[in-house]
Formats: sequence, C-alpha cells, structure tokens
Amino acid sequence: MKFTKMHGAGNDFIIINNIEEKIPETEFSSLAKALCTQRMSIGADGMMVVVPAKNGGDYGMLFFNSDGSLGEMCGNGARCICRYGYENGLAGETQHVETTAGLVTGERIDSKNYRIRLNDASTVDIHRAVNINSQSYDCAYVELGCPGIPHAILELDFAAMDKAELRELGRALRFAPEFPKGANVSFVKVVANNIVDIITFERGVEDFTLACGTGCGSAAVALLRRGICGTELRLHAPGGDLRVSLNISGDEIKDIFLTGPTCMVCIGEVLDR
Repeated sequence: MKFTKMHGAGNDFIIINNIEEKIPETEFSSLAKALCTQRMSIGADGMMVVVPAKNGGDYGMLFFNSDGSLGEMCGNGARCICRYGYENGLAGETQHVETTAGLVTGERIDSKNYRIRLNDASTVDIHRAVNINSQSYDCAYVELGCPGIPHAILELDFAAMDKAELRELGRALRFAPEFPKGANVSFVKVVANNIVDIITFERGVEDFTLACGTGCGSAAVALLRRGICGTELRLHAPGGDLRVSLNISGDEIKDIFLTGPTCMVCIGEVLDR
C-alpha cells in the first residue's frame, strides 16, 4: 500500500489515495489507528483518504484522527491535500474538495503555500462559562461547517504555565459537559495588533499538536466577535505561522481563509501493518 507523508506547520498526516488502492471503507478507522501510532508505524496526527467525488467536487477527503475516529474536517490537512491533489493531477491550482463538513475550496499560492476557504461558522457563542474543579473559565465556542467541527477558545497566558498543568486543563476542557460533542481546545494570547500565539489540544489526538488549522480559524472568529482582533490575523503555533482572513457582514462571518505552508515529506510503501 502506497502512502504520502505531509505536514502543514507541523501538523502531520498520512495520505492514502483510495482511488488507486481500493481499500474497503470498513478498514479505514483501524488503518488510521495503526499507521498513525508513533514508533510502531509511520506516526502522524491523522490520516486522510482520497476518495472519488460524489457531489461535483474534484475529489473527496475523509479525515481520521490518530485514534481512528472520523473527523469532520481538518484545516491543515485540507491545505496539504490540495497540494497533493495538484501535484498528483487530481485538480488544478484552484480545487474543490468534498469533506464530511462540506465543500472546501483550495488555492495554490506557490510551490509550498496553499490557502483554503474554511467552512462557514455554523455556531458562534462568544461567552460560554465552563466549570473545572470549582473554577469558571470564560470560553468562546465555535463550530465550523455542518456537521460542525467543535472548538473551544480560551484566552490564557499559556506560555507561563507548567506544561503538565496546561495539558490537564486542555484535557478537562476537551471533555467538559458544556461541550456535548467534545471540543478541540485552543489557548490563545494576543501579543500584538492582530498577532496571536495559539496552541491547540486536539480531540482525537488527545494531546497538543504543533498546529491546528480549524483551531486558528475558530480563534479568529471568536477574537473578532469579542472585538479584540480584526479581520486579518497572523497566528503563531508551535509548528509555524498561519494566517487567517475573514469577512464580516452584520452578524454574519464568512469567507474564512486559512493560508500557510505545506511540506511533502516522503512517499513510501507500507509493508507490515
């Protein structure tokens, strides 16, 4: 079975082209869990499966977290899959990718940088109190797409915190009952005008990743709604910088674009799994 390994700002993925491989869909979940396991296999934050389009797109993408669970969509993954699609002749410089959360439009900026239009925000709650160990946290809650990708956003000086304590808080918020679907949890700190430090505890990975594209998009929505940032943001994630731009018209936020680097690490073949 052939695979491609890619990452976008350190958020890494295994890509399987099932238009060629013809793996039964019932095996995707267990395959993702096996291949994404660090040291025992290739290792990655998630696995993306390229499938034929069903609704007029160029092709479809199924995204699986490293624990084998099906994700609605992945922003950095979608940017990577657009480069994969372009370099493998599946689409041109502008492409339309069908995802579980809806259609995603991607655009090639140059050989490494790609921009995608994230799914529109279907839920925006800028103040949702979450109680953890008798302490209340003022989170924002944003879902992108339909079904929505759930994100909790908390303003926090996370760099000053103990790493174990930060991870414990991220895990507690991820499973908090105030988020019935569970949530990806992004901690954000505005460090300058429209410049934000961000780190995300991702659902399905169950740990911090080096970057989260939908987390950046959701944080941008929340910070704009709170009147803290504008419509053009640069976000510093541990794995690199990402840019988000969005438009606002009355109460509606739309045209959420995520731009950043992609890296095609290697192409190989899985022998034992």
